[in-house]
This record gives sequence, C-alpha cells and structure tokens, in this order.
Amino acid sequence: MAEMTRRSLILTGAAAAATLPGSLRAQSPRSGRWDAVVIGAGVFGAWTAKKLQEAGKRVLLLDAWGPAHARASSGGESRLIRAGYGADAIYTRMAWESLPEWRALSGRAGLPIFHEIGVLFFAPRIDDYFRGAIEAHRQLGHPIEVLDGAALRRRFPSIDFTGIDAGLYEPGFGALMARRAVQTLVAEFVRAGGEYRQEAVQPPTDAPVRDTILTATGEIITANVFVFACGPWLGKLFPDLLGRRIFPTRQEVFFFAPEAGDTSYAPGRLPGWADFNDGDIYYGFPDLEGRGFKIAHDAHGAPVDPDTNDRAFSRQALADVRAFMARRFPRLATRPMTEARVCQYENSSNGDFLIDLHPRWESVVLVGGGSGHGFKHGPAVGRYAAELALGRLATPEPRFSLATKAEQANRAVH
Repeated sequence: MAEMTRRSLILTGAAAAATLPGSLRAQSPRSGRWDAVVIGAGVFGAWTAKKLQEAGKRVLLLDAWGPAHARASSGGESRLIRAGYGADAIYTRMAWESLPEWRALSGRAGLPIFHEIGVLFFAPRIDDYFRGAIEAHRQLGHPIEVLDGAALRRRFPSIDFTGIDAGLYEPGFGALMARRAVQTLVAEFVRAGGEYRQEAVQPPTDAPVRDTILTATGEIITANVFVFACGPWLGKLFPDLLGRRIFPTRQEVFFFAPEAGDTSYAPGRLPGWADFNDGDIYYGFPDLEGRGFKIAHDAHGAPVDPDTNDRAFSRQALADVRAFMARRFPRLATRPMTEARVCQYENSSNGDFLIDLHPRWESVVLVGGGSGHGFKHGPAVGRYAAELALGRLATPEPRFSLATKAEQANRAVH
C-alpha cells in the first residue's frame, strides 16, 4: 500500500507538468489576496514556493509550460550534486545544506530522486582549485578523498587516466533526477494546500509592481510579494534590468549505450565525474536507470533565445564528445548514441546566483543565475529566497546581489 501511495505521488507530479488535472489544484477554489506568488516552477521556484508554504504562507505557483518542462533549465534527466567548488566555500556549504533535503524528498518518492553514486574530479596534478576544495571541506568538517594516479586507476578501471595524477572523490554525493525531482516537489506543494496553475504572466511594465500582476490572458493576481524565478526567461520579462545581465547559452548532452552485459559503466562501478582537462571541462554520469552513459562539454555554447532555440543536436558537438571519449572512455567512443538533448545554461555574468529585491519594486524578488551549476542548491536557494521575500533574511549574501551582475560574461564559479 505504501508503495502504491508513493507511485501515485510520482504520477501525480508528472501529470502536473503536462495537463494540470484537478487533482493538482488546491482542494477548494482560491481567490483574493495571496501571501506570495512564485512565477516559474523550475527547481528554484518550486523550492521557494515550498519554503514559503512551510513558513505558513498562502502561495500560488505559476508556470507557462509546466514544472520542469522540456525547454526549462530544470528539465531533462539528471544533474550532479557535488560539494567541490575549489575555495568557493559558500557553494560547498549550500550543497551540504541541500543534500539532506534531497535525500528526504527521494525517500518520499516512489522512484529515486537521489542516486548516491559518489562524485569524482580528476586533473593532471593538484592545483589551486583542488587545494581550495580540500581546504574548504576541511574547514567545514566534510569528507573528501584525495587520490593519486595509481589509486584512480585501481578504483575506477573503466576510465583511462593517462596523464592524470590527481583526483578528488566525494562519497555521499551523486546524481539527482531533475524532472522527476521538480515534479514530485510541486505535487507535494499542492497536496499540502498550495495552488499550482499553468499560466503565463505579462512582462511587468514601467509602472511599479505593488500588489498585482497580470497573466497573459489579462487576469489580475493580487499578492503581498512576487518571486520571479523564470530561468532564461528572466531577461525577457525584465529586459531593461536583466536583458544584458542574464546570458542563456545553448548546451548539448549525449547518452551512449554500453555493450550488452557490460556493467563497467553502471552505478556503483562508475561515479559521477568531471575531467578538468586543463580548464576545458567534460563531465558525465554512469548508466543511470538504463538510459545510457551520459556526457557533456561544460564550455558555454552559443547565445540563445529560450523561446526559439532549435533543440536539434549538432554534429560538431557529437564529434567533440566522441573525441573526448576516445581518450578517457575508449570502449564507448564508437558505441551507438541513444539520446541527445539540447538545453541551456542561464548564466549570470560571473556564475554567482541572483537572489535580490528588484531595485525599484520592493514587492518583487528576482531569483536566477543558475549558471549550469544551480540545480543541486535548490533547497538552499529556496530557503534564502523565501526569507528575503518575507523580510526575514538576517545576513544578505553580497555575491547574490543584482549589483554584482555585470553586462559582460566572465564566469568565475566552477
């Protein structure tokens, strides 16, 4: 019976993104003034809505296409959750704070949201980034294993470590199932009394947003505070403010089929991994849930418009990952591609998140700048954004402020 209940929650969450059935609306029609309205049901918006709800607030969650839809930065199959950020202890801390909440959500779901497969970084030598990561973990009291070339080859024989003599391994971390995670979270939010609607909103005009916004159909929605967590659409909703500070880029990921019966690339034998590759990073996942070995190039792609971006993969990107696999995963280099996806990073200028009040409209909170690494931090971002929205944030983080977001991209967070 418990298994049936968990499966029902997953199915309900999936249906929420697609068709918004009545089972995902609040039990009785809502009207009047909301405490908070969150626009955008990706990972940042869904966790912010959840945290506002946990604070006892009446919350409405809106999304134009559905939770973790196919064009969202939170859509797709999987995301790494890791704590290694060099000396950037702020993100190491946020990843550790988020991990227990991801574990708990996974435990309540019928299918796993978190796969504890470990995460491995490797490079030719211990450099400043690795030294910073080791020190950040030490200061925070968190485990991290430092491996030399011999240990790497012994423990992870499916990877060719030629030219590699340094590795960092984070036990206890691994992979998050992205779409499933967000849809499950939204389903829980609704079951707890929140309301979700699949509706678009009109871009705010130059008139101050005080207590109302308009949907695309002209409906007036009234609330005390509005949280815009719209990913790559933030710049389109606030063109004058964010149009030159949010940089969506095209990113391609690929899946490949191992040989029949080959378990070398299965969870438990291959962790989530990232090859620092002299600064030209590639990363990937084992064959999670039979979807295939996943690989992506971390370099920023071409600028895109999320509304018009063609989601067909490019032959050049496929050739690039095959060339990389020939070096590090030679048995997979010529295997059939089973799936390709084109998504986007929603970059801030420096890779830091944007979580700040609108400079002119005090009832508007801006949440974004996931920059390709934000998904894992969803619970911590949601908590921070909710406290900011409610006027309860004790110590604002300067790095999350709008003032630190420039109009020239120069990513510093990895």
